[in-house]
Amino acid sequence: MFRIGEFSKLTQVSVRMLRYYDETGLLKPAEIDTWTGYRMYSVEQIPTLNKIIYLRDSGFNVSEIAIALSCDDNTLTIELLDKKQCEIKKNMQLEQEKLMKIETAKQELLNGKNEIHYNVSIKSIPSYYVLSLRKVIPNYYAEGELWKELSDFAKERNIDLSEDTFSIYHDEDYREENVDVELCVKVNKSGQDIGNFKFYYTNPVPIMACTMVYGDFSNISIAYNVFAKWLQKNSQYMMYGENRQIVHRGPWNEKDPQKYLTEIQIPLKKMEKTSCEN
Repeated sequence: MFRIGEFSKLTQVSVRMLRYYDETGLLKPAEIDTWTGYRMYSVEQIPTLNKIIYLRDSGFNVSEIAIALSCDDNTLTIELLDKKQCEIKKNMQLEQEKLMKIETAKQELLNGKNEIHYNVSIKSIPSYYVLSLRKVIPNYYAEGELWKELSDFAKERNIDLSEDTFSIYHDEDYREENVDVELCVKVNKSGQDIGNFKFYYTNPVPIMACTMVYGDFSNISIAYNVFAKWLQKNSQYMMYGENRQIVHRGPWNEKDPQKYLTEIQIPLKKMEKTSCEN
């Protein structure tokens, strides 16, 4: 048996933390000397202490560590670690998004009025026969996982997919979470609908405003601002229908985010002239 100071040296854990683990119930002393009141620890407690440390360093709070320690085997612990791993990855993604937004803000401040100019053009989009997958996803950055699901579905059923793909955003407003998105890829052969996977002809769009966005996906918000100015200037048009997006160059075929190429498409219709304008 070891007194708390000795146990601290042998485990490289401070006395303060050992006392804290005692107070929280995570690691009680093996026994307390009845004469001196000293906390006494045994070598058999070292594996438990090591488990507490790696769970703590993995971001687990006291209650989560307690749950993991209560399980006799490691099955629950592994499940908790998997869950924590997903949480950390999500937080890393959110922090990365913040870094990109900071960089964009810095560039806007440094460039001042010399902002990137986006050319808006009008074209007609025909109907396409597509395989689509529509789901509500956590956020726009989760779209990549949805594309993988669509690709896996096609591979399992030997469906030949063209390189002509696009996304349709069905929400009437911008969503920070729970985004209703539909992925579409042109196909040459008809197929059978299964669950969220559908084969159908998309609606043609007679008037589609389009612009190309070069660089990181964070530039897309700037392009939408340009669209707003363009629509105000071209007041004969109004937004009408779901926005589309085509990623011509993205993470799957371009390593450098500054070389990404995204096409934004916004369906429009002409405003009817009032009697005063006739």
